[in-house]
Amino acid sequence: MVQSACPVCAGRQVEAFFNEGAKVYSRCLGCGARYLEPCYRPDADTERAHYDLHENDASHAGYRHFLSRLAEPLLERLPEGSHGLDYGCGPGPALAAMMEEAGHSVALYDPFYAPDAAVLDRTYDFITCSEVAEHFHDPAAEFARLDGLLRPGGWLGVMTCFHTDDARFGGWHYRKDPTHVVFYREETLRWLAGHFGWHCEIPAKDIALMRKP
Repeated sequence: MVQSACPVCAGRQVEAFFNEGAKVYSRCLGCGARYLEPCYRPDADTERAHYDLHENDASHAGYRHFLSRLAEPLLERLPEGSHGLDYGCGPGPALAAMMEEAGHSVALYDPFYAPDAAVLDRTYDFITCSEVAEHFHDPAAEFARLDGLLRPGGWLGVMTCFHTDDARFGGWHYRKDPTHVVFYREETLRWLAGHFGWHCEIPAKDIALMRKP
């Protein structure tokens, strides 16, 4: 099988490194991304059915604690009264609620649960992308869109479980989610930051904060 170009950086220095049945996962030797070959990705109906099983209640203390790993360092960097976008908010936009409780306004976008394309015609002081990037079928286009949505000086906050160990990839719980198709290493996020000219900080495990100049 001929490997597709990397969906993050479009690089052609890629190689197959893991199979699960007929499924093939490849790795990029340029930006470090690991990804499911496109022909094995789930269709939109399959994705939606899986997302509908999620129970992300904005009032659930454990879920809020999980999201605080992104919210807290981002809040430390935002001016008062900032206007943000929760990109890929899902059916229960808990992170948006947390940011609003801290005094910021937040618009919502999700292709399945909040598909109001009008919010994509504006720009924002910050964008949150929590447990979303691993679902991107075309991350190069998605991150380019996010760059266009950010105002100069704005922050993009990304939460995704960083890939660290190929030897454990097969048994990794994150890989086993059928809607997770791209896996980012810290070096992948730093590659994206360099590509778009963003300043990149990694304030905690699985968290990247990128600031647009």
